[in-house]
Amino acid sequence: MIRLTRTLIAAAALTLGLSLPAQAFDTTAEAAFVLDQTTGTVLLSKNADTPLPPASMSKLMTLYIAFEAVRDGRLSLDEELRVSGHAASFGGSTMFLEENERVSVQDLLRGVVVLSGNDASVVLAEELSPTGTEDGFAELMTQRAQQLGMTNSTFRNASGWPAEGHRMSMRDLVLLARHLIEDFPEFYEMFAEEEFLFDENERANRFNRNPLLGLGIGADGLKTGHTQEAGYGLVGSATQDGRRVIFAITGLDSTQARANESESIVNWAFRQFAERTVVTEGEAVARADLWLGAEDSVGLVADRDVTLLLPSSPVATLQAEVVYTGPIDAPVRAGQQLAELIIRPEGLPETRVPLYAEHAVSGSGPVDRVMTVGRTLLARVAGGAEDSPAEEAM
Repeated sequence: MIRLTRTLIAAAALTLGLSLPAQAFDTTAEAAFVLDQTTGTVLLSKNADTPLPPASMSKLMTLYIAFEAVRDGRLSLDEELRVSGHAASFGGSTMFLEENERVSVQDLLRGVVVLSGNDASVVLAEELSPTGTEDGFAELMTQRAQQLGMTNSTFRNASGWPAEGHRMSMRDLVLLARHLIEDFPEFYEMFAEEEFLFDENERANRFNRNPLLGLGIGADGLKTGHTQEAGYGLVGSATQDGRRVIFAITGLDSTQARANESESIVNWAFRQFAERTVVTEGEAVARADLWLGAEDSVGLVADRDVTLLLPSSPVATLQAEVVYTGPIDAPVRAGQQLAELIIRPEGLPETRVPLYAEHAVSGSGPVDRVMTVGRTLLARVAGGAEDSPAEEAM
């Protein structure tokens, strides 16, 4: 009888790394999502898939489509676009554009990124809309978001202006931010600009509203948002020691609360977690029992180093398990996949790693096979079937 064999690797705890489960961050945000972009580890999720009013944070979708247009040659950075009456009519955060004024694409992009310009967003939207209207561009935004995997996002406009049904989830915002960072590194540096003076007569509106820039914590983006309905929110990102963290929060009650919460999340993400190599390529982490082989067992190895993001305090055992169906019939080939290592850090997603035969093991000779089968049959007759090689579990 063959059955699933599960082995708790208690003796291999030092090989797999040691860690103390980090306490979950107790955010005051209505919804939040925190991702370690370097390893893909989700560090915090609170109402992360709930579609909520994103305010100006949805301008990131407008920027993504505009960046695509520049990359594809449909727009050029020095091209000047005309400001429509509709675009010039917007209040709130603006570049104070006037109807029929012409503005370069470069300035419009910076106006959206740094100044959160509602008017600049609409100018870009009308230029890139399939219908020439902001409504048509909003439909394009929704379609493109779905293609990018943003399943909880629906757009009604280009700027995040309050509108019925204009919604995004925090997970979608982080996914969008990740796309911006990875797909458009040539444009991403704009998000770290702390000041952009477009019009000498409007010097009061020249500063980036991102409260993390300039704090010395590695912050380099992305976008704030605020409306009465949405509260205060931020999509942020920061890098330290080769790691990047991306997060989205919303529903805070003031600019100061947003600033404090954002800084605390960044500090928590970097201080409470660290990357560790828990499995080394080619190093046996366990052994698998063999049936009718020249050897009784074979070492199980990974074909790559496995580096995980783990809580940083080194005082508790990291639990792991090797799973395979066994004993495994010999012969086995070197590099043959035989098992799976399941690593379960408390409070973090589990990781599954394929394990392979460390070396080839041939089948046993005819005499040995007969003797092994004979011993097995005798053991079963004697009532010792649970101790036979086909029943034995590690």
